[in-house]
Amino acid sequence: MMDASYDMVKSCRDAEQDMPNESIETSFLVGDEEFLPIKESSIDLVISCLGLHWTNDLPGAMIQKLALKSDGLFLAAILGGETLKWELRIACTVAQMEREGGISPRVSPLAQVRDAGNLLTRAGFTLPSVDVDEYTVKYRSALDLIEHLRSMGETNALLQKNNVLKRETALATAAVYQSMFAEEDGTIPATFQVIYMTGWREHHSQQKAKRRGSATVSFQDIQKQFGNGS
Repeated sequence: MMDASYDMVKSCRDAEQDMPNESIETSFLVGDEEFLPIKESSIDLVISCLGLHWTNDLPGAMIQKLALKSDGLFLAAILGGETLKWELRIACTVAQMEREGGISPRVSPLAQVRDAGNLLTRAGFTLPSVDVDEYTVKYRSALDLIEHLRSMGETNALLQKNNVLKRETALATAAVYQSMFAEEDGTIPATFQVIYMTGWREHHSQQKAKRRGSATVSFQDIQKQFGNGS
């Protein structure tokens, strides 16, 4: 288990000690996903859970698949670009334009679904696959949502940003959020998009695409055999 935060690694280690499993040997590392402290071709599986979207160089971090053995599997989940886009971002934009006359990003930039497949291919993974889910979480108010994001460390990591969220802007954001997106029960929804990516390090046993033009069956013949499907 590896994380850039010492406190997170310590928390996971303490949890593992509370529920020991002698059949699984676990090591705990404090490290940077952009500079993996792991030998080349030394592991069979890499799982990254909601961490890669914090890297400065996402393609460069994914290229470090060299830590995987041949036919090793890479699994990752990252927050996608639609996260909070239609609720918090709109409410913040309206409130900041009204109170401050301009806008400053409040959430870090995130990758889009269309980028995920390109990232896997660029990193040299074979058999790439991308899936996406959206989760709606309800909060009592936008202020509760903002506090939750802060506690998760999921606010804006950009250096060129306005570090201070003025009280009147925060209150205006909550009011706009409530007026535009409130549910009938008074709660407000927050949408989180999670992009799942899988890829394998190349191995001779993996399936490979056939050479273009090598097909022996025509789609026209298939259509004639099975009909138009109407």
